[in-house]
Amino acid sequence: MAAPVTVRVQRDDFDIAAEVSALCRARTDIGAVVTFSGLCRDEAGALSALELEHYPGMAEAEIERICHEAVERFGLQAATAIHRFGRMEPGANIVLVATASPHRQAAFDGANFIMDFLKTSAPFWKKEHHADGSAGDWVSAKDADDAARDRWTRR
Repeated sequence: MAAPVTVRVQRDDFDIAAEVSALCRARTDIGAVVTFSGLCRDEAGALSALELEHYPGMAEAEIERICHEAVERFGLQAATAIHRFGRMEPGANIVLVATASPHRQAAFDGANFIMDFLKTSAPFWKKEHHADGSAGDWVSAKDADDAARDRWTRR
């Protein structure tokens, strides 16, 4: 049986507990579930909101490709990746990655792999909105994110 992969890109918030429940529903062969949730963070009171845009269709396809690669590479039994778009205030959920496997290490590695590639390969763009009412800049890619992704090619 192929491992189920769930990918959604949506404006609305998600319920982490409900997503984990769906990931594990009617499964007794899962020994480990790892979740990562990324939140909109406030940079020392300077951020009022973060606006995320994406390339519809392409974002979903790329995240699905990444998840299927993680399933194959780490022997995952299931994977879920949800990424939001639109305007979000500090504290709001942005992304959820959940992985399931027979053992913990595969679940941890799978979740890390998905996030490292999602951050660098999926077509999303972030724009900051400052607390003083001014529009901020588009957020540039970070070298640290590229380095995190590249570590998987050296294994």
